[in-house]
Amino acid sequence: MKIYGHRGAKGEAPENTLEGFLHAYKQGTRRFELDVQLTADGQLVVIHDATLDRTTGLNAKVKDCTLNEISKLDARTNTANWGTPCHMPALDHLVKTLPNTEHWQFEVKTDSKTRLNILCNRLIEFIQTEKLKDKCVVTSSNTWFLKEIKRRDQSIETGFVAEYRIPNPVNTARKLSCNYLCLNYSLCTQTVVEEAKKINLHISCWTVNSIHDMQILKDKGIDSLITDFPTSALTYFDKQSLLTS
Repeated sequence: MKIYGHRGAKGEAPENTLEGFLHAYKQGTRRFELDVQLTADGQLVVIHDATLDRTTGLNAKVKDCTLNEISKLDARTNTANWGTPCHMPALDHLVKTLPNTEHWQFEVKTDSKTRLNILCNRLIEFIQTEKLKDKCVVTSSNTWFLKEIKRRDQSIETGFVAEYRIPNPVNTARKLSCNYLCLNYSLCTQTVVEEAKKINLHISCWTVNSIHDMQILKDKGIDSLITDFPTSALTYFDKQSLLTS
């Protein structure tokens, strides 16, 4: 079972910041989940919310700010404690800063079709240029966006982010020709796992912060999980592996 750091390592360092990703990377995390949004000047930036107030205190929307403006902000508000300023990186800068990362989950939130269309083109171009097709999956709960990714480049892997039991997440992922099912872990039953495996779906559960829950999910046969605390998760499963080897 693979471990992904959620927004870098949300429980250990400020989320979706360069400093947070570097912290997790130095502790051994090599798989990351993060959020991608489009700036006013058409750049891909790593941030979860559509607004900047929760993590930076600035009352503004991501879509109304340039990458240069966003990159200068200190993103330590309402996050894990951190002693020095933290910054939201451009997606390309983050990926190039962590070259030995094994795999990325790039999540795209719902937005207007106009902006999603631009983001789709930018993200596909980035993945193609950086030769990341074997090292990433583009995930979203927006079915239109996932269809557009596949329509424009079928070789890019996609994942359906499922938060609700209805409609059936496995069926939705299948209809969208997805490779991953990114599942709210509370929805992960043995039946869901078995149905997903029949059609070769990679099951990645989020956001799992309890070691107890992680072990239950592993026993059910999931492929990966996303956690705010990747360092402790990796430590636990590495020790468990040593004990059973």
